[in-house]
Amino acid sequence: MKKPASTNLLGAIVRDYFTDHLPRLRGSSPHTIHSYRDSLALLLRFIADQRKVPVAALDLADLDPPHILAFLSHLEDRRNNGVATRNVRLAAIHAFFRFVASRNPEQLDLAQRVIAVPFKRAPNRAIDYLEYEEIDSILKAIDRTTSQGVRDYALLATMFNTGGRVQEIVDLRVRDLQLIKPFQVRLFGKGKKERYCPLWPETAAVLKSFNKHRKIELSPEAHLFVNHRGQPLSRFGARHILSRCLDAASETAPTLAKKRLHPHSMRHSTAVALLKSGVDISTISHMLGHASPTTTNRYAKVDLEMKRKAIAKVRPVSRKSRTPWAKDGTILDWLESL
Repeated sequence: MKKPASTNLLGAIVRDYFTDHLPRLRGSSPHTIHSYRDSLALLLRFIADQRKVPVAALDLADLDPPHILAFLSHLEDRRNNGVATRNVRLAAIHAFFRFVASRNPEQLDLAQRVIAVPFKRAPNRAIDYLEYEEIDSILKAIDRTTSQGVRDYALLATMFNTGGRVQEIVDLRVRDLQLIKPFQVRLFGKGKKERYCPLWPETAAVLKSFNKHRKIELSPEAHLFVNHRGQPLSRFGARHILSRCLDAASETAPTLAKKRLHPHSMRHSTAVALLKSGVDISTISHMLGHASPTTTNRYAKVDLEMKRKAIAKVRPVSRKSRTPWAKDGTILDWLESL
């Protein structure tokens, strides 16, 4: 008698994970679901290519630790991804296998071995941010006589004012703006957390002018920032806009060329500007939508000017201190004088 073929679990598990578990049971945001989807799709294509079989022929057992470790190396070596991106992909794989363990307990051994694959420690690089003068140069370099320039100016001004994540900014809809006093904008952050950020009068005026310039009846549901095709601007579109504006401003602000800048740098810049202005860490944490003030504390370490002022307050040690002391009492007296 012919032995029946083993059941292929992978397809059913993937379907349940993305159509039921993440959206219904976990209430994950569309961005989280898309990120997990992209990570798993990359993994499946890589393993299928390694095994020389179609993706449809893969089974859950093919997603074992050796293949996953090879996939993570592939991300860094062949796709030139950084350690942070590698860890994001691995986090998505871990989340998927935690679901596997709960849905199919007979696969617990495989799930535990995959979840045991460790994250890679990333180098702790210094945060690059924009000084106020550099931001001013970027905004001044934008040609506001064109529709594109009006949009770009409004986009970057809103990013700097709010310190919002790039996805939060491109997701803004007309209904999220309050352009009468008190000026404010509503942002939806990670975990569907909602927060309000105040707008400077200047930013509110820019957004009023921007909406008027579009010359269309904006419904409350309309996206605030759109591309040239009228479709919602993506975070990649926002990155392209910032890159183009940085190139235009580099002639008047040569320091820009020395920095590793991206849309998140605007968020860093807002945090440092608030810190310099004397705003406390807790308030900055709430404005940026951080889950914990601990995340915000890193900005206290990045501003060189603040470090210089702190050092200037410290009394220098006298060169006379290098003279040997005759007795312990002299040492203690000197220590107390510091």
